[in-house]
Amino acid sequence: MPKIDLAALPQSNATGYPEPFNREVAGRWFRRLAPVLGLTHMGASHVVLKPGAWSSQRHWHADEDELLIMLSGEAVLIEDGTRTVLRPGDIAGWAAEVENGHHLVNESDADCSFVAIGAGAPPGEGSGAYSDIDMVFRPDGYFTRGGQPYPTKRIK
Repeated sequence: MPKIDLAALPQSNATGYPEPFNREVAGRWFRRLAPVLGLTHMGASHVVLKPGAWSSQRHWHADEDELLIMLSGEAVLIEDGTRTVLRPGDIAGWAAEVENGHHLVNESDADCSFVAIGAGAPPGEGSGAYSDIDMVFRPDGYFTRGGQPYPTKRIK
């Protein structure tokens, strides 16, 4: 198995979220790991959250399992009705179709990092919803719960 030179991979803080939902993730930086390794049946990213940043809007997936492994720093996992502090070595996961909205928020004064892994639908092809805002996601983009499209494109 090839070893990844993490520092050599491009880092991005791009998001397809429409305004104003994109603001909270401005301090989220990620590197896509799966494409570098030739993995096509799962997605994987190394993510760094700057102080105050969110990993995403609080969401759940209809057709993708998620696994998160905390590497450094500290973040608060926010799920339906709960807040859990995650530290290096902690692992969390969410099964597809379970409507438990979740995300991480870096409430500390230092960067934190984790690896996020998704399996099921190919990266960018899944669907689901956001728990706290009027937005759902499908392979063809972001929409209101009523079906009106947002004027942005999903980033795969």
